[in-house]
Amino acid sequence: MKFVFEAFDRAGKVVRGSVEAGSETEATEKLRSQGMFVSSVQEFSAGRARGKMRLPSVKRLRALAMVTRQMSLLIATGTTVVDALAAVERQVKDQKVRQTIGAVRSRVEEGASLSEAMGAHPELFDTVSCSLVHAGETGGGMEGMLERLAGLARQQEKLVSSVIGSMVYPLLLIVVSVSVIVLMMTFVLPRFTEMFEALDAPLPATTQLLMTVSDFMRTYWMGIIPAIGIGGFVAWRAIGTDKGRERAEKVLLRTPGIGKIAISLVVARMVRLLGVLIEARVPLLEALELTRASVQSRHFCALLEGAAEKVSQGETLSSAFEGDALVPVSVSESIGNGEKSGRLASVMTSLAEFMDEDNEVVVRSLSSIVEPVILVVLGVVVGFVAISMFLPLFDLTSMTQQGGGK
Repeated sequence: MKFVFEAFDRAGKVVRGSVEAGSETEATEKLRSQGMFVSSVQEFSAGRARGKMRLPSVKRLRALAMVTRQMSLLIATGTTVVDALAAVERQVKDQKVRQTIGAVRSRVEEGASLSEAMGAHPELFDTVSCSLVHAGETGGGMEGMLERLAGLARQQEKLVSSVIGSMVYPLLLIVVSVSVIVLMMTFVLPRFTEMFEALDAPLPATTQLLMTVSDFMRTYWMGIIPAIGIGGFVAWRAIGTDKGRERAEKVLLRTPGIGKIAISLVVARMVRLLGVLIEARVPLLEALELTRASVQSRHFCALLEGAAEKVSQGETLSSAFEGDALVPVSVSESIGNGEKSGRLASVMTSLAEFMDEDNEVVVRSLSSIVEPVILVVLGVVVGFVAISMFLPLFDLTSMTQQGGGK
């Protein structure tokens, strides 16, 4: 079997590749025998070859921010790394995070560096985290790097929480809307149907259509519910494939309004990661590779791969991004100005701050626009059903009055 891996060599440099082995354990042992410290090993599949667009875990980001912040404060006061890890381990309430910190502490006590020990637990510490800590170990200023990492995690947690929070109410409205419509079609309309049949009144076309749909839903509900579940599962599995993920992301990025926001969110994260890594004196090519591994979007992975290839051929970062539809002109121009002034890292960090602030406003604005639209659609559908139910009664009343007048 083929396994893809991510590891650190003796110099602390990130190494990625593939290895043939009979099992995950055998693959890990092969890599360790080559002097590598393995951070992750996974069986290769086409679907894992590139990242997929999704929101990072808020729980992981919150834990990472808390752990690195506490570590920074303790190390700044002269506490050793082992003692700092032990103190953080005692403070953490989450059982899984506590076990992870304990495992990291044990590795450090055995002689591993902090970045190596963290690299063995990618469920909490990603490659960017390990690289920043390694930069602090080799260049000094460990507490500063940890504080920088904590700030990075806090900012991302804030933005992700904002996006999720903006989605909650619209999704709740959609669920309520669908529930109300189903309730009307399956419980309310059948009562009117019985009354219409008893009165033998002529029915408008809209009422007949609703009655047909209602009868179908009540008759075949035992087949409709499993069909919806199976359809959802098939769609989920399709999106999980390489082609399905690519198509889903392409649709998302091309959706009016939402696509522009999604691109802006990923660009802001990409710029922030590059700025933090460059500020930590991580080589540009390695910073591009680390950012590519952290940015969970297939299209942006391809963008960063192409940029790394151009940079390796001598082009500047701004020229590598220039002309790409995913990178706004203002971003590539700002990066170019940072390169000319020798302040690339600070310019990229400031640019990311500006973009994140702008994105928060846009996300809130989108939510305030979507909510009324959902309410209007719900009102139209419910109104249509209500009118279709009461229209025959109005017709019957009118006919009765006309008959009485004669």
